[in-house]
Amino acid sequence: MSSYITKWLAPLGLAFLLVACKPADTKAPLVSPEQHLTGNTMGTYYSIKITDIDEARAQALQQEIDRRLELVNDQMSTYRHDSELSRFNQFAEAGRFEVSADTAKVVTAALKLGQLTEGKLDVTVGPLVNLWGFGPDARPIRIPSEQQLSQVKARTGLEFLSVEYDVAGAYLHKQNPELYVDLSSIAKGFGVDMVAEYLSSQGLSDYLVEIGGELRLSGVNGHGKPWTVAVEKPGNGTGSVQQVVVAGNNAVATSGDYRNYYELDGRRLSHTIDPTTGQPITHALASVTVIHPSCMIADGLATALTVMGPEQALAFAEQHELAVYLLTKTEDGFRVDMTSAFKKYSRG
Repeated sequence: MSSYITKWLAPLGLAFLLVACKPADTKAPLVSPEQHLTGNTMGTYYSIKITDIDEARAQALQQEIDRRLELVNDQMSTYRHDSELSRFNQFAEAGRFEVSADTAKVVTAALKLGQLTEGKLDVTVGPLVNLWGFGPDARPIRIPSEQQLSQVKARTGLEFLSVEYDVAGAYLHKQNPELYVDLSSIAKGFGVDMVAEYLSSQGLSDYLVEIGGELRLSGVNGHGKPWTVAVEKPGNGTGSVQQVVVAGNNAVATSGDYRNYYELDGRRLSHTIDPTTGQPITHALASVTVIHPSCMIADGLATALTVMGPEQALAFAEQHELAVYLLTKTEDGFRVDMTSAFKKYSRG
């Protein structure tokens, strides 16, 4: 989800634009029981719907889901000072730092996506996010100077981060001792995948898993119909539907850029930072939705495409045959662009 932030997620503030739609015939009786599990994780909420199980089993599943999500927080949260990632960020010695296989997996995926997108996804830009006032630090009273920007940019860069493996385990290595890694733009999607894969391992094939607007879908709902979701129309919390989507057995992630911003010195400053310039993006791309088998990959791609802007994002998505839906702000409203791969999922 999501854009570069130093928290796991600012609840509802980053325009994660996917909401579950009701079945077309809301009066139709359920053909199978449908259990709904809810809770909190990663600074936001989770919502899980599972078809054809009873309440007792659902409660047992939820206990294990909560345990696994808590482990992800212990591994990758930057707001837990003793998490694996926080301890790595504090690690300023030469050499490598041992981490769990899960943390190594997410960092490896982030590095591959960073390379694929030519640096548009960069999990080391946290110091720049803080500089522009979108982290825990106070907002600046004036636009940062070029000198400030250069000094902070020198502390970022995927080229300073690597993952190493041997027979004993997995390790992170930083070539710049001041490097700070924030996995907010990809780890929430990993959490969704982790829950979905756990449900599948328990013999379940009909479920919808959501964490803060990022989803993974499988099978059918209690009405015996494929899960249907909707891309919300950008606006100030209007909740109106822009596009109905039937994504099949896939994940869906959305990155939006129109809610989290402020104005300073006559400039509108977005929370999404372009790693190349070190500055907030200025283009008119308001929302990016990605459908992909992996929510972790969809999450990271949605962020990278948001950084690219409408023309480059659409060209990149078509080149790589990605299912992507773009909403771009114009004087007359919002322009819709969707890739060839996305069209088969759109309804209405």
